[in-house]
Amino acid sequence: MKIAACQMVSGPDVGANLKTARRLLESAATQGAGLAALPEYFCLMGQHDSDKLALAEELGHGPIQAMLSLAARELQLWIIGGTLPIRAEQPGRVRNTTLVFSPTGDVAARYDKIHLFAYDNGRESYDEARVLEAGSQPTAFDAGGVRTGLSVCYDLRFPELFRRYNPCDLIAVPAAFTYTTGEKHWELLLRARAVENQCYVIAPAQGGRHENGRRTWGHSMIVDPWGEVLAVLPEGEGVVCADIDPRRLAQVRQQLPALAHRKL
Repeated sequence: MKIAACQMVSGPDVGANLKTARRLLESAATQGAGLAALPEYFCLMGQHDSDKLALAEELGHGPIQAMLSLAARELQLWIIGGTLPIRAEQPGRVRNTTLVFSPTGDVAARYDKIHLFAYDNGRESYDEARVLEAGSQPTAFDAGGVRTGLSVCYDLRFPELFRRYNPCDLIAVPAAFTYTTGEKHWELLLRARAVENQCYVIAPAQGGRHENGRRTWGHSMIVDPWGEVLAVLPEGEGVVCADIDPRRLAQVRQQLPALAHRKL
């Protein structure tokens, strides 16, 4: 299966973001992809964290989910819908949710971001817990024979989550890494997760200078189970594609059967 990572530089205009996402998904389909993934917060990079609260949708209802469902059905794609805000039980909070849509347009999986990002270096400060309610359930699904484990952005730093998905063929990491942390850690962590789990990794990212002044690292990429970067887009909107090769998965696992050697 050919897979596609869509990179965006989302802003505060939800309608414009949805149009861009649809255009990138169409590009992925035109290039022959059977699965396409959008970045974290593809639908909104607002001026304030609290902007997500007004945009939050009920599961199964809303324009963001409607766009993803229609695109999946019309383009005959598996779509990993980056993340969108889904209403939480706790007042004043939302879930940062990945919804997966099958080529029928139906929801095939839901994952709520488990690890919430916090960072303060004196110049930049982030604390997702101000508006997000953390998830708790690892989630995997089958995309036409490709077993795929889900994660979001900061989850990448917690390898125990990805161990829960073994064996899997693909790990998805939609993200909006900051420029500061991404420059040092993004590729390093993605390649490590691919190598230690002997699977492909697809990482669609936000990549550029946003209207709210934030700069994200980008470098959306696809990594193979040996840690080789198959495709990467440094910055700006676009799509990168690569093939998942079952023979490559089998070869890596046979020549270095690390997963079979696990003791803990």
